[in-house]
Amino acid sequence: MFLTGASRLDFPACNLTTATGSFLVKMAAPLTVLIIVAVTVRAVLFRSSLAELISERVEVVSPITAWKRVIEGLALLDLGVSPYSGDVFHETPLIIYLFHFLVDYAEITFMLADVITAVALYAAAKDFNKQVFRKQKFALEADRYPPDCLELIRTPLEMHYIPLKVAMFYLLNPFTILSCVAKSTCGLNNSVLSLFILCTVKGNVLLSAVFLCLATYQSIYPLTLCAPAMLYLMQRQYIPVNIRRFSFWWFVVQYLFMYLGSLFVLVCLSFFLLGSWDYMPSVYGFILSVPDLTPNIGLFWYFFAEMFEHFRLFFLCVFQINIFFYTIPLSIKLKEHPVFLIFMQLAVISIFKSYPTVGDIALYMAFLPLWSHLHRFLRNIFLVSCVLLACSALFPVLWHLWIYAGSANSNFYYAITLLFNVAQILLVSDYFYAFLRREHHLTYGLYLKKKDGSEATLVLK
Repeated sequence: MFLTGASRLDFPACNLTTATGSFLVKMAAPLTVLIIVAVTVRAVLFRSSLAELISERVEVVSPITAWKRVIEGLALLDLGVSPYSGDVFHETPLIIYLFHFLVDYAEITFMLADVITAVALYAAAKDFNKQVFRKQKFALEADRYPPDCLELIRTPLEMHYIPLKVAMFYLLNPFTILSCVAKSTCGLNNSVLSLFILCTVKGNVLLSAVFLCLATYQSIYPLTLCAPAMLYLMQRQYIPVNIRRFSFWWFVVQYLFMYLGSLFVLVCLSFFLLGSWDYMPSVYGFILSVPDLTPNIGLFWYFFAEMFEHFRLFFLCVFQINIFFYTIPLSIKLKEHPVFLIFMQLAVISIFKSYPTVGDIALYMAFLPLWSHLHRFLRNIFLVSCVLLACSALFPVLWHLWIYAGSANSNFYYAITLLFNVAQILLVSDYFYAFLRREHHLTYGLYLKKKDGSEATLVLK
């Protein structure tokens, strides 16, 4: 029940437990139905003739995540040869030893990974919504919002199904389904990242550091998520202002100690499993040096295929630093909104990493329902959506024209890849603009005026 003014979100405290229990009962059934539908779709595709075709698509798998390369690595391991002795296998040692025992249950493993990811995102979204309500209630009671921007306040009615939509956006996303059917190990990476997000939102410092360590161990780039994780966990502790600076740096030391300690354990465990350090250049050196220029949906392959060799190292450093560079300005600008910062960082990683796949894109797109309240401020959402859909349809068409028909060349495929990434950048920047604009209105009012009384226009700089 909503009231007016500052008591708009003032719910009776005695009904909070009852309301939470009722909410869980109401949402458990739709989530179960959603999981059953998603698993059924995947099981049907696994048994269809499309499974082999999907597993060979360069948009769905990469030289790192391809299932065929995992099988090659397992064959070498069974023969007593290091899977990293050649140039075929580039996954981490824990992955190959995991599938050494689960190779006969690979389909179930990948479907289970998608379900875990969806449930973790569902739980994280639900907990995040509770914190949004709590924050809004305190702000309304303190009269921090201008009177003309109360229409921007998020209501329980509009947020009721957001956790379910988040799970649906992941489980029923064609990108996620294709990645699962292709048995791309990207699905396992997404499950680890989703568990990291859940533990962070829940405020579990140790598990947050451990799962972030696992994600970094898999692909290096999640290292940039350290900043939003520490910001969120620090804010959740509600440290008094007069000791916050000291406590912040002490908390950073603690979190980094747990994170680096877990990483050290994983690296040593990998060494003891293999008996050598061969996996270091084959996994992390492969990700950073980008020696395999197999076409994909990323920005690296065509650029470095045309690059003069004596310029390669310079531009390689520029491309790789690009991902980590955005962490600093985004963390400064979004230091009060670490969950949105996690969304931005996941998008930056999926766009600019060296070997991206559609499975990486599916993870950050699952967050879009969380920001449904920003739709009134989005400027290019229809255009960007159309471009993303068109590019997704044109990927296999231009690939066929280039590789099989011979009536096109690599420029055609890279052009659609470039357009696809530009559309992603426009999508993320549009949400960034909308988020900052809403926060500005919540501070200064919805209807801004210039000194002469005319309507003001906000510009993102």
